[in-house]
Amino acid sequence: MKFKRHVLPEDKAKPTSDELQKNLIALIDLSLTLKQAHWNVVGKNFRSIHLQLDEIILTTRDASDEVAERIVMIGFSPDGRSATVAKETPLKSYDTGFVGVDGTIQAVADALQTTIGELRGGIEKLDDLDLVSQDMLIAISSALEKHLWMIQAQEL
Repeated sequence: MKFKRHVLPEDKAKPTSDELQKNLIALIDLSLTLKQAHWNVVGKNFRSIHLQLDEIILTTRDASDEVAERIVMIGFSPDGRSATVAKETPLKSYDTGFVGVDGTIQAVADALQTTIGELRGGIEKLDDLDLVSQDMLIAISSALEKHLWMIQAQEL
């Protein structure tokens, strides 16, 4: 199926979609990683981390939805299937079982940093392709960078 009207020229639409797809995969896996961490964090002060993870999850899920819908807006079908995410994610696999507060903070901060790196790479590539998509990734990166600051401040 193809839409009759397009918001981007044909030569820019596919590379924009490809860049957004990479970021969609990172955001979906980040939300899954965060939920795994949320369920399995243990130790002193675990409750504050448990609740903080829910805040980050909300931001991440909203962001993945925004990115997927942008892919559709430019005429492509987003792929958020579990097999695709598992095969193409840039994130490291999260540990199984319970993870202490310190290990959770470190793993979550690392996952956030990796995702932000993907977003920033996309921001650079979209500069010549689609400023609207670039602006969206800038906003998402800004929100995740704030979460990274708040989570890693607890490592000190």
